[in-house]
Amino acid sequence: MNIKILVIILVGYILSGCVGVGSKGIFGTGVTVAIDPRTLGTQIDDSIMQKSVTARILAKDKKYFLSIKSKVIDGRIFLTGKVNSPEEKLQITKIAWETKGTRSVRNDIKVKEEFNFEQSAKDILITTQLRTALIVNKNIKATNYQIDTYKKKIYIYGIALTSEEKDLVISEAKEILDVENVIASIILVEDLRIQRE
Repeated sequence: MNIKILVIILVGYILSGCVGVGSKGIFGTGVTVAIDPRTLGTQIDDSIMQKSVTARILAKDKKYFLSIKSKVIDGRIFLTGKVNSPEEKLQITKIAWETKGTRSVRNDIKVKEEFNFEQSAKDILITTQLRTALIVNKNIKATNYQIDTYKKKIYIYGIALTSEEKDLVISEAKEILDVENVIASIILVEDLRIQRE
């Protein structure tokens, strides 16, 4: 009898350590499993799709390891980064569409231009300012968003719990100095195929 109680306590202790684990390390989705509005199954499916897209892009050419980023939310693939030619951009879009389970592809990949240190520094500063603003705003679940900035254009990907939260995120992005455009690919929880109960 005492062994059963000990086993139950031990299992409970082990499982309690799993709650709130960041999914960046385990699933690679960039949001916390405990507060992500997607079901755990959808999170895992998205993580598998993201790893598949990344692997297929790298199989095409290893140089894309640092230059292309992908994000999968509810079967929707979002691509950012830089390539050398329009043909490469089209090839990567094709690879994303051919990934099993793909519902849509948003390709925000840019064709490279000559490196500009000043522009890159400004883009990093804009991203950092927006990330800080989202963390400070208590009405926004900052962990549900990924931010990329390229040539003063902010690309935001994520899941909003309400349309008010979505509007707040876009508003915070537009308030940052030097931002020329905000491209938001934010999905509402109600638009997810399967939602967490």
